[in-house]
Amino acid sequence: MEIERKFLTKQIPFDITVYPFKQISQAYISFSPTIRIRQSDDAYILTVKGKGHLAREEFELPLKKEDYDRLLLKTEGTPVVKKRYLVPVGEYTAEVDLYEGKLEGLMTTEVEFPSLEAAESFAAPEWFGKDVSEEKAYKNTSLSLYGMPKEV
Repeated sequence: MEIERKFLTKQIPFDITVYPFKQISQAYISFSPTIRIRQSDDAYILTVKGKGHLAREEFELPLKKEDYDRLLLKTEGTPVVKKRYLVPVGEYTAEVDLYEGKLEGLMTTEVEFPSLEAAESFAAPEWFGKDVSEEKAYKNTSLSLYGMPKEV
């Protein structure tokens, strides 16, 4: 079960480049159900996600680069490319995504939680911005299909 909240981040009050990051490119084989392939640095992953916003089932399977490359030919929509910075926030890690390509200028922050209670009681720092966890336009599937949301 994946439980996470997502925020529309406008500005970061510190130098984010001092934190570790991953270069991510992800594309979709199917949008319903969500079947995604992702390259995260040198790792390749196939992910199947269930329905939902705040909490949903998720299954991940590692791929070989050759399998990733073959599956990439079967994707739909536009790949979502981003640099993901890993920033400690209390007991959690904030994943700050700076999008690239057609989504350049978009920045979101996600935090994964061990339970719904933890997610609901989390007091996000002000710099996280507006909570968009329930807004479909900010899901990566929507970004792949429709591009930049109107409110950025």
